This record gives sequence, C-alpha cells and structure tokens, in this order.
Amino acid sequence: MRFAQPFLKLPLRFDAEALEREVRALPATSWVPHATGFPGNEAVRLVTVMGQPTDAFEGPMRPTEDLARCPYIGEVMATLGGVWGRSRLMGLGAGAEVPEHVDAHYHWRTHLRIHVPIITNPKVEFTCGGETVHMAPGECWLFDSFRWHEVHNRGSERRVHLVLDTVVTPELWDVIDGAQSGALAKRTVRPGESDSRGLKFEQVNAPTVMSPWEVRGHLAFIAESAVEHPQLGAVMKRLDRFADGWASLWAQYGASGQGIDEYRQFLGHARAEIEQLGAADISLSNELQLITVLDQLIFIMAVAQRPFATVTSSGQRLAS
Repeated sequence: MRFAQPFLKLPLRFDAEALEREVRALPATSWVPHATGFPGNEAVRLVTVMGQPTDAFEGPMRPTEDLARCPYIGEVMATLGGVWGRSRLMGLGAGAEVPEHVDAHYHWRTHLRIHVPIITNPKVEFTCGGETVHMAPGECWLFDSFRWHEVHNRGSERRVHLVLDTVVTPELWDVIDGAQSGALAKRTVRPGESDSRGLKFEQVNAPTVMSPWEVRGHLAFIAESAVEHPQLGAVMKRLDRFADGWASLWAQYGASGQGIDEYRQFLGHARAEIEQLGAADISLSNELQLITVLDQLIFIMAVAQRPFATVTSSGQRLAS
C-alpha cells in the first residue's frame, strides 16, 4: 500500500501497559524465529492460515491460541476494523536490525501493515524513504512498505511491536483519511472499550486465476512507478497486449479451473518476450527492477499452484 509520505501516525492510542502485560504473560515457547531468518528477529503468531504454526500468506486465516491469550490485542484489532490476514507480535533483540529492503511481494500490494509498539526504547529507530522515526509505546503507525525501509534496535532490551496485516476496509480508510487531513480527534482506547467477538479474518487472499481487471490494476501501478528508459514504451505496449490476451482467456475460462495449461503457457510466453525487450534494464522509482515486480505481482501469482519459482534479480532485496 502506497502513501504520499513514508509514515503516517493514526490518531489512535492504546494502553501500552495493558499490552505489555499480555505480551510478558505469553509462554516462552510462543516465540519462534522470524520467517526471514534475520538474526535477533522473532515472532509470536497471532493470525495464521487455519490458526496453524505457519508463516504462509495464502489460505483461510484463523486466530491462534496465542491471540486467544491476549484479549486486549483482540480489542485493538476490533477498534481498527480490519479483515485480518497474517498478523504477529514481532520481537527485535537488543543490537539487532531488520536490514534495508522493499516489500514488493503480492501480499504487500494488496495489504496494509499496521504497527502498534508495545515494548520499546528511544534507541529503536524505523527508517523509511529516507525519514526516520521512533514509534512510542501505544501509538499506531502505518508506513509505505514499497519504499526502502529498515529498523535498528540500538537499545539494551528487546523491542516488541504488534504487527497487523489487513486489506483496507472502509472503516480503516476513514481513520486514514482523518489522520492525513487532521480532521479526526485523537482517541485513547482503553481495555474493555471494544468488542473483539466479531473479528473478521481473510478467507480469500490470492487468486485462483487472476482476473484481467486485477492484472490491469497491477500494470497501472507499475507504469506509474516506472522510470524513463528507451525500452519502456515497447515494454508497456507488450504488457498492454498481454492484458488483452489474458482477458481473452478469461472470457473463455474465467476462474473455473479449466484452461489452466493455456493460462500458464500464455504467462511463460509473455514473460519471455517482455524480458527480451529489456524489462530487466528498466527500474521503478524505488530502484527495483520492473521485471522483479512484474514477477511478484503477476507472473508468479496469476494462476494458483504457482508455475514459476519466486524470482528475485541480483541485488533486489525483498522480505516476507
């Protein structure tokens, strides 16, 4: 999800002491290494596929036993009003870091990430798009993960953030718009003020077959970010033809499960031609290669039972 600025602080504040009590009451076995393998990074899984011990992005989401142990965290989620995808408590050890990277996978194109700091110290710094902030306990932050970002904990204690992933609901857009305009009054949400019994969880978060309208939406996003290059016009023209061809296949088969081989052959042929036209030499405004982002948003994701391995070009640092 992209914003006009690197960071946006929402006009909501939560009871950091109540959140900290829930975090410190969790058993040590709830903490697992972060999926990226970055040293000093660990997590408690709160929302996962089927509530199971997995870091997967795709599949019906359910609350885990650890979320059930944290009723006030459930109230925080209810206050924000998201439809919740993979969500976690994320720990960053003393002296550890999240290395500089860009979130360009399909999940990040379709989701918003919310940070609520719980345990932190003034030496924890979050940098995004060249801007650095310290997020104080109980605050609620968004950031533009399509920009380069990194986190450093130079303090002596583990930092813990509540990190929630959601598609953007109308209720959440109202809060975001209010934060951007300054029209929404600041509000502190205490334990017991929200009802978490009606939390909503994702049931669909990846296409069986990507619709032509979604394909065109991703292509428009990429075109908006592309940096001028002699081959850009030819690549975008071929991508427009690709979208038309995809629409013709969709008109025949839709997402019925029929025609999967034709969809896959069409994907492979189009990607080869686009690469031959020089797409790997074209960059986006965040310095990622155009072909890398095309792979992540379309070529890997356009058909279920993904026909391509995850492709990241040399020097393109992406995280999960």
